[in-house]
Amino acid sequence: MEKSKAMERDQLATAHLLSEALPNMQRHDGAIVVIKLGGHAMSSAKAMNSFARDIVMLRQCGMNPVIVHGGGPMINAMLEKLDIKTEFVGGKRVSTPETVEVVEMVLSGKVNKNIVQAISGQGGKAVGLSGKDGGLIMCKKAEGDLGMVGEPVGVNPDVIRALTDNGFIPVIAPIGTNHAGETFNINGDTAAGAIAAGLQANRLLLLTDVEGVKDGDGDVLTNLSAEQVIKLTQDGVIAGGMIPKTQTALDAIKNGVRAVVIMDGRAPHACLLELFTDYGAGSMIRA
Repeated sequence: MEKSKAMERDQLATAHLLSEALPNMQRHDGAIVVIKLGGHAMSSAKAMNSFARDIVMLRQCGMNPVIVHGGGPMINAMLEKLDIKTEFVGGKRVSTPETVEVVEMVLSGKVNKNIVQAISGQGGKAVGLSGKDGGLIMCKKAEGDLGMVGEPVGVNPDVIRALTDNGFIPVIAPIGTNHAGETFNINGDTAAGAIAAGLQANRLLLLTDVEGVKDGDGDVLTNLSAEQVIKLTQDGVIAGGMIPKTQTALDAIKNGVRAVVIMDGRAPHACLLELFTDYGAGSMIRA
């Protein structure tokens, strides 16, 4: 059966796209890319499998993806099921010792292993761990009346490099510890930023449920300097839930990450668009 003209056009378009991606693949060869996974990409098996396939492709193309994930909705569901009341202060979960036990069970258990399984299902070699493994993330208690919420004070990059150097894809739950052996719940974006800084990553991709940082007219700003982010925040253009994300970006850049991208994880193949195309995706923040 002869191929239709439409099929030929589609195949040529695919080949052309792959050819255009070559310079970007070469530029990112060997790059460490830390990806904070959350929101829509974790909402269904279809979305998870699509994300996992893209991550395996990044590894196949010579990059070193490192996944840090959240899991707020899953934690909420389990707390409700166990009839454990939880409260939030300034958008952050107050973590009692009882709550932290549930958080660790959900994040290090069900959520982490689901991601590992999805990546393995696409042919990748994923290993799940938390910030407690190998002293990966050492914490202190965060400021404010938030209970056992941790703020990273040190990251052991050797734990991750031991995996990436041998072809594995680390999948990290944002749970940390201190020298006294206490367990802390860490904000996923904060943990991803600390890990990216510890690795001196080429990119930190923060997958969210918004298109990126927007200006006063609601248009996405594709390229921003740290100074522009600070001014937009002072002017009230960057507000609400975008403030902690941009602050994570500023902290990461200050501590050695080359660039941070705040992007829409709902967009199909968002990570591939950002890394393999000239126009990218979302808002890139550089020093």
